[in-house]
Amino acid sequence: MKRTYLVVLMAMALDAVGIGLIMPVLPGLLRTVGHVDDIGWIFGAFLSAYAAMQVLFSPLLGALSDRYGRRPVLLVSLAGSMADYLFMAFAPSLPLLFVGRLISGITGASMAVASAYMADISSQDRRARGFGHLSASFGVGFIAGPALGGVLGDIWLRAPFLAAAVLTGTNLALAFFLLPEPKRAHEGREKPSLNPLAPLRWALTFPALLSLLGAFAVLALVGEVGGTIWVLYVQDKFGWDLFTVGISLALFGVFHAGAQGFVAGPIAERWGEKRALIIAILADGAAYVSIALAWQGWMVFPLLPLFCLGGIGAPALQSLLTSRVGADHQGRLQGVLTSMTSLVSVFGPFVIATLYFRTRAVFPGTVWIAGAALYVVCLPLLLRAGPSPALREAAE
Repeated sequence: MKRTYLVVLMAMALDAVGIGLIMPVLPGLLRTVGHVDDIGWIFGAFLSAYAAMQVLFSPLLGALSDRYGRRPVLLVSLAGSMADYLFMAFAPSLPLLFVGRLISGITGASMAVASAYMADISSQDRRARGFGHLSASFGVGFIAGPALGGVLGDIWLRAPFLAAAVLTGTNLALAFFLLPEPKRAHEGREKPSLNPLAPLRWALTFPALLSLLGAFAVLALVGEVGGTIWVLYVQDKFGWDLFTVGISLALFGVFHAGAQGFVAGPIAERWGEKRALIIAILADGAAYVSIALAWQGWMVFPLLPLFCLGGIGAPALQSLLTSRVGADHQGRLQGVLTSMTSLVSVFGPFVIATLYFRTRAVFPGTVWIAGAALYVVCLPLLLRAGPSPALREAAE
């Protein structure tokens, strides 16, 4: 069990490194292949294409993993991602790069399937710890990936894609040789619908999930605030240079991974997932209000641990959600959660950026205050959820 647990975490970290590797070189590659200087809409469309495919196909792949097993779906997904990185490394035109990005979004089920795998091998009282470790592994990999991608990109613009393919191939080998199929009950497994929206429809008509899914969507949207405007905000308000911005992001990544990996589980196990979630909401909300009111740049750095304590909310909420469905539907559920996160990442940054640019001349902290206010919505949703029921089958 310990070996399997470590392999899942290592696979997630390698997957994150592979994703992060290509980020520094994407703008340059799009300019070179597309023969254009202004890539504003192209870059946005390129990122949205991946998220859109995740919205549609993550629930489907999660449901397929319920039916046919975690291991085969994960292996096919990793093989598809490796082939896609190689495809994009040599794609000669912009349309072909977009085709590769669409394929990457379709096959990118590793997070959903790995989360379902973690739910399978963890007892209910330790799932928040497991999901925290999974998120921390992804965070550590995503810290290392862009740094390595920048170094390789200086050597050759397409080198990070080849490196990402090698890492994904390593991930595939780890899963093939070291990752067994987790033991799950076989009763009641139904043939998954090929309609990619069917798992989402299932989740939205399942009463035990509704309020928690609403809270999950709110947390995902609030989480987009920092990722969307952090660089703009600290440069506009405090006049930070790129070095200071980079230091702040690196520290955030370290604190965030530490909070999810070493704080989320113990708090949830001692006080329960709901209390852990409330602690996260209070900490993150206080950090949002504080950064909105801060008048000097140095004040941001003491707030970073408070921001990152808010990161324990996602593993705690994910653990609460898994308690609402049975073992044969964890893949479907994790696919739905990945789909919802991707949907928020398609529309959230647009709404957040629009609000920021509309209000920064009057009060640039408006968007942070709005994010903190959204957290208030989570409290009645959590109260409506009631106590965690015993694990049960959720098929309809």
